[in-house]
Amino acid sequence: MTHRGRFMSGVVAFALVAGRPGAAGRSGVSPSQATADVPAAIHAIVAGQRMSVSGPFAPGEREPMTALYAPGADAPLWVDASGRPGRDAHDALALLTHAADEGLDPADYAAAVLQRAATALEAMPAPAPDVAAFDTGLSVSTLRYLQHVHQGRVDPRAIGFRMNTPPDHHDFAAILREALAGHRIPATAADFTPPLPLYRNLRSMLARYRLLAADARLEALPPPGVPVHPGGLYPGAHALVRRLVALGDLPADTSGPALSPLLYDGALVDGVQHFQMRHGLDADGVLGRATQAALNVPLAWRVRQIELALERLRWLPHLGDERLVAVNIPMFRLWAWNAIPPDGAPSFETGVIVGRALNTQTPVFVEEMRYIIFRPYWNVPPSILRHEILPALARNPDYLLRHDMEVVSAPGAPLRVRQRPGVKNSLGLVKFVFPNDDNVYLHGTPVPALFSRTRRDFSHGCVRVEDPVALAEWALADQPEWTRDRILAAMHADASRRVDLARPIRVILFYITAVVTAEDGAIRFADDIYGHDTKLDRMLRRPPAP
Repeated sequence: MTHRGRFMSGVVAFALVAGRPGAAGRSGVSPSQATADVPAAIHAIVAGQRMSVSGPFAPGEREPMTALYAPGADAPLWVDASGRPGRDAHDALALLTHAADEGLDPADYAAAVLQRAATALEAMPAPAPDVAAFDTGLSVSTLRYLQHVHQGRVDPRAIGFRMNTPPDHHDFAAILREALAGHRIPATAADFTPPLPLYRNLRSMLARYRLLAADARLEALPPPGVPVHPGGLYPGAHALVRRLVALGDLPADTSGPALSPLLYDGALVDGVQHFQMRHGLDADGVLGRATQAALNVPLAWRVRQIELALERLRWLPHLGDERLVAVNIPMFRLWAWNAIPPDGAPSFETGVIVGRALNTQTPVFVEEMRYIIFRPYWNVPPSILRHEILPALARNPDYLLRHDMEVVSAPGAPLRVRQRPGVKNSLGLVKFVFPNDDNVYLHGTPVPALFSRTRRDFSHGCVRVEDPVALAEWALADQPEWTRDRILAAMHADASRRVDLARPIRVILFYITAVVTAEDGAIRFADDIYGHDTKLDRMLRRPPAP
């Protein structure tokens, strides 16, 4: 039997025994007896001699539980003198029962088992071991919930995300005791939930998409076939209308009879274009294979994308009044904020090109932008030199000359190749530097035509910016001497120039495939180009380690 199986068998057995009519009465337990021996029973559970209702402690949970029930501290925490759950217990049970509202799984907190045990304790006095098992079970589940809703369930480093931020240490035992003292369980949980508008908006959208996923009327559309152009016939027209209305891509008063039977035209085309825009597709109104496939993605998976996005947003460091640049890799989009406003609207945004999905993926991490280089050199990385430049040079001896490249050396260092500043430079005319182990940065590009593509994973790992001039203006806003004209002049000067920022700017390269945009409140979905959603989904479904 798996660890999760053993855990659920134990807690279900306890709940059935505790909830058996007359079980406590037959034991002759009085209210005073119900709590007299509870502290000793609690310490036996904390010491590992018995099991709480929530099952065995997960790694790292025994220490906060030991602190929570330290000798001399009040215990039990959740029941009254008669052994019945009090107000705080009911608040915590409601929190755990509705954990799905945050994209969490109530089963991870034994919510149903705890609720059954609470009902049994309400009915009649129970032996001290049963009261202790409930009290410690509710404590460990609430501690687990607070940590999960604040920091996430998975360590991002476990899936290769380098979130290089100071550890977010909290004394969750002290926090829970303080919440209990002030009867602030719901408020404390709210305080520990990410305050980001994006998180709040996705959480609201989660409830809506769960309802959509459960709607049997939204039947599957015909399997992807030949492209259907506006004015053509489409056998799934009526089903498509129902789906687009439900998703918000068509007005609610749009109905099948109002449209020509099976004719793909008019309002239906408009609805498809809106759907395409929300899913990162060419908004051409053509029901091509990619659009038909996106329409047939199970809504249950869209729900999961929202849940995975909420999990990743919990990994982010605290974001207050500081300036912030965020690049969402699968949506090929950069947003910049002077501070996170209540509505989440960015101060500036632009398109980006990211690393190739196949072999040069853009990494996920958090760093600080410290300076900008106008007219940068491009020092060719050894891997690009070996796999691309040298083969090209073997085919064409003039390759370096044609691409404004030169071989340079330094005492005691191997020869290297770099590209001179200028309009041919692969970094464009400006480079935004946030020192990191991956040598990744934001920069311009000499090939802006690539931004006309909807899918833009073309780079070697760095992030190309569609409007680098506007980004430089925004980044240098604290230094008013750097006007747009001066920025343009520096980009077209004769020499490179480094400009240090007056204040470092937080830079987050992150990865979520579901976003609610501030400007229209619509949800947008992206393809899982790097497979990160699939990997995180698999990790979250894995049984916990014993």
